[in-house]
Amino acid sequence: VCLFSTAANVLEEDSMEQDIESPVTIHQPKLPKQAREDLPKNISKECAKRKIQRYVRKDGKCNVHHGNVRETYRYLTDIFTTLVDLKWRFNLLIFVMVYTVTWLFFGMIWWLIAYMRGDMDHIGDSTWTPCVSNLNGFVSAFLFSIETETTIGYGYRVITDKCPEGIILLLVQSVLGSIVNAFMVGCMFVKISQPKKRAETLVFSTNAVISMRDGKLCLMFRVGDLRNSHIVEASIRAKLIKSKQTKEGEFIPLNQTDINVGYYTGDDRLFLVSPLIISHEINQQSPFWEISKAQLPKEELEIVVILEGMVEATGMTCQARSSYITSEILWGYRFTPVLTLEDGFYEVDYNSFHETYETNTPVYSAKELAEMASRAELPLTWSVSSKLDQHAELETEEEEKNQEDQNERNGDVANLENESKV
Repeated sequence: VCLFSTAANVLEEDSMEQDIESPVTIHQPKLPKQAREDLPKNISKECAKRKIQRYVRKDGKCNVHHGNVRETYRYLTDIFTTLVDLKWRFNLLIFVMVYTVTWLFFGMIWWLIAYMRGDMDHIGDSTWTPCVSNLNGFVSAFLFSIETETTIGYGYRVITDKCPEGIILLLVQSVLGSIVNAFMVGCMFVKISQPKKRAETLVFSTNAVISMRDGKLCLMFRVGDLRNSHIVEASIRAKLIKSKQTKEGEFIPLNQTDINVGYYTGDDRLFLVSPLIISHEINQQSPFWEISKAQLPKEELEIVVILEGMVEATGMTCQARSSYITSEILWGYRFTPVLTLEDGFYEVDYNSFHETYETNTPVYSAKELAEMASRAELPLTWSVSSKLDQHAELETEEEEKNQEDQNERNGDVANLENESKV
């Protein structure tokens, strides 16, 4: 459809763009020889432009980049969250650099105090009382700074009571060292215990399906938890991402529409012990109300599903995301069962988690199915009244005909009497 619908437009622009090569490699389908000869050269560009760009990738990461952010100072106002959000390599680099710079800074101050007091000129003099015993250079001052901040205390280099400036510096380094330890260790702890990794064991089916369930057309997808420790207070949400133009002409890119997956009935709150199939009934409030099987591939839409809950082991909130584009929505399929009853327990076969099988499903939209059902019910509901009306009409027609016949007969009799008199 994409190849031949845009052929007329491409032929007009072929001479202007014949030197431009598309960066996307698209494999051409096997066509007859005549069709291959008549195929425009740059038809693949139009098809590449129709490719749907994901808003949320299958692994749950949002495909959105923030650009031209001028108020970068806002990141520094919440430095803790900024450090936690950094990648591991940058986080570890900052962790090492903060401690190293702190030790070097205070080591330099310890060395300056010893140098200004003249301790360097009296090394080995037993009558001289230095600020820090056995401090004979910058390296030893750096080691003393590490011992002070980490409270190791090897016992070889110690501060004396004849150095008030050293005592003040010792207090300052001890307090600042505790703050640095609390900040950096807390940052690393939060980074390690982030619930993002817990979301890796929450899986979504590769495809979503549309089929009949309890006589109604439904959109369904499957979710599961690979761990034995459960997600507490788990809930599921779904959003339809599709561009929209309002009645006033305003264009809204990536408009978000809520997809009801059981909010009013409580079915969106899950007891996620075994894999569950999440169902969305396609009714008049559904955004898929007028979409049929033939129209579905032409739609440029994306379904984003969000699973939230608390991790049972840590109590932290965890969120897992995935998405489905039109090519990943299978019309007329159902999910293969994965739960079987064994000897005293239930077993889940995750090898069949993503598998589907084809089922008999109408190709019409839910709106068309509702209209056909209503038309099929009309003769049943109106049969009695329609028959009564038909009988009444027939009776009135017969009465009118009888009246006309009677009038004609009366007229004929009157004429005969008049002729006889004459």
